[in-house]
Amino acid sequence: MAVCDVCGNDYDKTFTVTRGEVTGTFDSFECAIHVMAPTCSHCGCRVLGHGVEADGRVYCCAHCARRSGERELVDRA
Repeated sequence: MAVCDVCGNDYDKTFTVTRGEVTGTFDSFECAIHVMAPTCSHCGCRVLGHGVEADGRVYCCAHCARRSGERELVDRA
């Protein structure tokens, strides 16, 4: 069995996730999200979907991007 990097649970169904140079062992998607999901540059929430990106900054939605001064990103065409 392996131990979850977040909660320390010793679990027989852990899995690993790799993003770039970062790899973690987790017992649930909740723990994986806590560590691996990017954070919105405006509101700080975890970005679980596609999100939007401008000038190297990730936002959970176009609204947060606009609130941070990005004017070209929109939710709908």
